[in-house]
Amino acid sequence: MIAAQFNLDIIGQLEELVPSLKLIVPSFIILELEKIKERSKGKTKTAASVALKIANLSPVIIKIIPLLRGEQVDDALIRISKVLCTNDGELRRKARNKGIIVIYLRQRKYLAVDGYFEGLL
Repeated sequence: MIAAQFNLDIIGQLEELVPSLKLIVPSFIILELEKIKERSKGKTKTAASVALKIANLSPVIIKIIPLLRGEQVDDALIRISKVLCTNDGELRRKARNKGIIVIYLRQRKYLAVDGYFEGLL
């Protein structure tokens, strides 16, 4: 949702930062965005709408990945990710503790990487 909140070309920046990685959005994130869009108003609703539109653009791939029984979205992201894009501080910390590379927004302008792509490229 940061693309709408900070007027960023998130896809362009990701392609420039890591051109060889596939941009995949799990289906449970799409469901989460749809819930946010339904339940919210104003800027949050707009941000969720923009995020859904971006998720449906090329080169982004929506991959059907179910949540495990009783699993929370953050836990599922940790389970399936090698590289994770998030600005959520708690999720970033959990991901780094598990050795997952984290891409996040820095200074509301550009994406930064926490971790090393060695072996992934």
